[in-house]
Amino acid sequence: MKKFFGAFLAALMMITFTACGNSAAEKNSTPEAKPADKILVAYFSCTGNTKAAALEVAEILKADTFEIVPAQAYTSDDLNYHAENCRANIEQKNSAARPEIKNKIENIEQYKAIVVAFPIWWGAEPRIIDTFVESYNLDGKIIVPVCTSGGSDIQTSAANLKQLCKGANVLDGKRLGILSKDELKAWVASLKL
Repeated sequence: MKKFFGAFLAALMMITFTACGNSAAEKNSTPEAKPADKILVAYFSCTGNTKAAALEVAEILKADTFEIVPAQAYTSDDLNYHAENCRANIEQKNSAARPEIKNKIENIEQYKAIVVAFPIWWGAEPRIIDTFVESYNLDGKIIVPVCTSGGSDIQTSAANLKQLCKGANVLDGKRLGILSKDELKAWVASLKL
C-alpha cells in the first residue's frame, strides 16, 4: 500500500508541476502582433474637390481618413498653372522635388490598405504625394491611387506610385468625380478590401 501511495503522490506532484509550468510559460509569452486589418484613405486637396471624393470613398469603405497637409500651405498664386514660375509648376517639373508634410500617421502598421487620393497636376500626382508614400514602410500593403482631374487620367500616377512604393501591391486606381454614386460603390466593392 505504501508503494502505491508513493507512486500516486509522485504522479500527482508531476501533474501539478507540469500544469504550473505551462501556465507560467503562457503568462510570460509575448502576445502575437495583431495583423493589419484597417483601411486608410489619405488625401491631399487644395481646392476641396479631392477631399470630397476621398471622404466619399472613406464612407463607403468605413475607413479612417488622413489629410496630407503641406508644411507650407499652397496659396492661390502657388496654384496658378498659367504662371510658368508658380510653385506647383516648379515642383512638377522637378521629379526629385519632395515638399515637406506637416503631419504624420501614427501606427501605419495597423492598415492593410491605403487609398491615396490626390488631384492631377500636369498629368501626374503632385510631388507631395511622392513625399507621403516615401515617408512610410509600405511593404505588404495594398495601395489604391485615386485622383480628381479635369481631363487627365490616373495611368501615369499609378505607374509612378508603383515605382515609389517598393514592396507594396499598387493597384491601377481610378479617376473619381466622373463616376456616379452607384458606379463608385461598385468600383470600391470590386477592390475587395
